[in-house]
Amino acid sequence: MAALAFELQHTDNNSKARAGKMTTDHGEILTPIFMPVGTAGSVKAVNQQQLERDIKAQIILGNTYHLYLRPGTNILEEAGGLHKFNGWNRPILTDSGGYQVFSLAENRKLKEEGALFQSHIDGSRHLFTPENVMDIQRSIGADIVMAFDECTPYPCEYAYAKKSMELTHRWLDRGFKHFYDTPDKYGYSQNLFPIVQGSIYKDLRVASCEYIASKGAVGNAIGGLSVGEPEEMMYEFTELCCGHLPSEKPRYLMGVGTPWNILECISLGIDMFDCVMPTRNGRNGMLFTSKGVINIRNKKWATDFTPIDDGIDCETSNYYTKAYLRHLFVANEILALELASLQNLTFYLWLVGEARKHIIAGDFRAWKNGMVLRLKQRL
Repeated sequence: MAALAFELQHTDNNSKARAGKMTTDHGEILTPIFMPVGTAGSVKAVNQQQLERDIKAQIILGNTYHLYLRPGTNILEEAGGLHKFNGWNRPILTDSGGYQVFSLAENRKLKEEGALFQSHIDGSRHLFTPENVMDIQRSIGADIVMAFDECTPYPCEYAYAKKSMELTHRWLDRGFKHFYDTPDKYGYSQNLFPIVQGSIYKDLRVASCEYIASKGAVGNAIGGLSVGEPEEMMYEFTELCCGHLPSEKPRYLMGVGTPWNILECISLGIDMFDCVMPTRNGRNGMLFTSKGVINIRNKKWATDFTPIDDGIDCETSNYYTKAYLRHLFVANEILALELASLQNLTFYLWLVGEARKHIIAGDFRAWKNGMVLRLKQRL
């Protein structure tokens, strides 16, 4: 049983992009990496065999809020943790649930002790604290657990952002102490990442980065971006944070984003990403492909008998045609949701894999600039 280790293997000469390797007790993760979101222990519309064999996911994300409410920690502990419960034998990261709790707005109350909220399922009342969120994530059995924080909205007044950041830091102190005062569960190492906050204020972001860096965690996360601010602002603050977080530790940008967002943020020094976009948009007929964005419901695809995406190494995307997938959506067939989700997730993992290859080859920046222009095309 060993703590997460990170090896920085290559850096790009013309940007801040990095290629690295994280080692956990459930396997290695080559970075940069995208983590499919399995909110309730399941990545929507795909199974675990598809995740590993077809999508080539190396790590998935689960959510503390949703797994706490259903199936609950008692069932997860009886199963031996989420890995055994859902059959995924590679690494898992859990979001602390902070974003979900604070998005409840009218159904939650924030105080120093923690966040009191009502379940979206049955209205029952619950309290999340920095301490019990650590306990819940230990019970879930995540390899990487996140500190409990407040994700401020955009826009946000300076005074509120500062007060929120300071509360997040106090919660971090309590969460850290409790985490390191309690043992790992299930016989493997569990690792805690703190989260940078500070909204869109440079002095707050720098202060938060410095505070988070002082904790000496095995990895660090950047939260509170991709919450409605303009893309250029997200890039500005991502670059700022990367400049103040330790280079020898993995950096995780939470909740990002489009394929071009991911490439731009890789160029700024980010190693880890997650987002519901590939599955959510896929279920609504938006395909991200190696040639650009497709709205598969458009009539223009009705007689297009070319593969969904022959530019990536995906058996599904090379086997089925755009015309057939459009037919499935128009006919409201469940298979449409599966095929579109497989395409988008496989593409995202292909994209970060290609980014890694070009970082190692030394031509990442030129490749990235061309790829961003291509991926933004509406086909």
